[in-house]
Order: sequence, then C-alpha cells, then structure tokens
Amino acid sequence: MKLSIIIPVYNVEATLNKCIESVVNQDFSNYELILVDDGSPDRCPQICDRWALKSEKISVIHKKNGGLSDARNAGIDVARGKYITFIDSDDYIGEHTFAPVMDYIARNPEVDILEYPAQLFYGSPNHHELAFPEETVYNNMEAYWFQGRAYQHTYAWNKIYKKELFDEVRFPTGVVFEDIYTLYCLLKKASIVATINSGCYYYCYNPKGITATADNSAMRMLLHHHVSIIMDTQRRDKDFQAYYMQVINIQIDVFEMTGEVPILPDIHMNPKYFNGIQKLKSIALNILGIKSLCKLTRLFHNVWRNH
Repeated sequence: MKLSIIIPVYNVEATLNKCIESVVNQDFSNYELILVDDGSPDRCPQICDRWALKSEKISVIHKKNGGLSDARNAGIDVARGKYITFIDSDDYIGEHTFAPVMDYIARNPEVDILEYPAQLFYGSPNHHELAFPEETVYNNMEAYWFQGRAYQHTYAWNKIYKKELFDEVRFPTGVVFEDIYTLYCLLKKASIVATINSGCYYYCYNPKGITATADNSAMRMLLHHHVSIIMDTQRRDKDFQAYYMQVINIQIDVFEMTGEVPILPDIHMNPKYFNGIQKLKSIALNILGIKSLCKLTRLFHNVWRNH
C-alpha cells in the first residue's frame, strides 16, 4: 500500500530542504518521494539530485518548465504507489502525519480520498487552522462538496488519493486555481470521501503566490471554475445556496475589476436560509437579479471609498 509523494519544485532553494526533510523524517516508511524539477533556474536541481543520492525512496524528474500543473502531472505519470499525495515545495508537513493518515486508509480501504488538517497561510497575519473535529465519512461527492463545504478548502495537498482516480484526470495546464476544477473532477469519480483530525499540512504564506496576487484574469478563471460546478448540479437546498452566495462574492469582485457582464446564472434564493447581510443580499438578488446586484454593489463601494 505504497504512498507516492509528489513535490513539484521551482525556484524554492530557500525552502526545499525543509520540505523534503519533513517527509524523510516521518515515522512512516512505505513511500516513494518524487521530486519534479520544473526547469528551476536556481540551485534546486542540484538539491534534488543530492537528496536522491541519499535514499532509494527518492527519485528526481528534470523537465522543461511547464508550470505547477504540468509538474504534478509528470509526477503522476511515473507514480508507482496505490495512493498519491502532493506537497508544494515551499510548504511542509508536520511530524507524525503520514503514519496515522495511512493507518486510517489501511483500516478503511473503501475510502477514495482522505483529507487531513492544515495550518493555512502559516507565517502571516491571516494564519488560521483547517481542522476536522471528528472523523466524517461522505458517501457521495455532493455531500462532501456542499454539506462538508469542501469548496472552502479545495487544495490539492492535505489529501490522500487513490491513484486510480487519476486514470483519466490530470491537472489542467496554463490555468490558475487549477486545484478547484481538478478536485471536483476527482470527486465525481470517488465513491467515498473522509476527513480525519490527525496529521497536519503547513501551507506557508507566499506573498508572490497566486492567492496573494490574483489579478483580473486569475479571478475570472476562478469564477469560471465555480460557475461550471454550479451548472453541473441540480441541487437548490440550503447547502447549495450557501455555496452560491459565496460564488456571488467572486462574481461581484470580477465585475468590479473588469466590468464584464456577469456569467453567474440567476438562481432564486430562500432568504430563510440566511441571516444578517446574507439575508438582505439574498432578498436583493431575488428582486434585482445578479447583473443589477453587481452594479448596485459597485456603486455602493465607490460611494463608500470616496466618502
């Protein structure tokens, strides 16, 4: 029941050793570590090669720069484990993470995707914890996505996947926020998803990362991912509407940044599902529609900023 750990590497010589050390120091040994040098211009290729000489568990792929998705895909292509996980090379995992996580999978082999806790934006004022107070098992994708609010933590890392889920799925290249679309595709193939409160992934804040520097095109792409998911479901219950209200905020941001006609479809909201500002927003949406709501919100923001 080997675990293939894939680490894409690009221009991270300051953090790479810490990332790799967090893997090799685990009290879990049934793994292979695949370092994918994505044409890194710094000393990362040499660092990767030195680690590969230290352990037969570690292998290196040197490839032409193709971006994060392409690097992950290269690792998937050569992975030999029954399970796959990803670590970004400027992050690391906590001690005693893989042993309890893989023990859970050994005891519950029917689980297709297992998610474990994370420290988010570690090292920044926005640092907060993603925790799962109790073990939860979801028997279908929509329950995990909507009831479990997985859309709020659509990270490729902090999850263990059955490798077979990737048989016809790869990360899309040339796009940003690729984790959202890919995770949704994997969930459509998964029968059982679980969350546990063991282990920890440290997602370290990167001021140059896409989350911190998202521009118009990045936000537009994020919106497109979510709209595709909304168009793919017939759900209109409370959990769906909570998701839709979150996507409205992205649509409003894109409208303010670009002025483009909103692409989010109008869906009737039930104000009884919401409180406070969200309740007022749901009523306004029902009366005005998404296009007029975007215009009204932009006007309000302009007045507020100039006040």
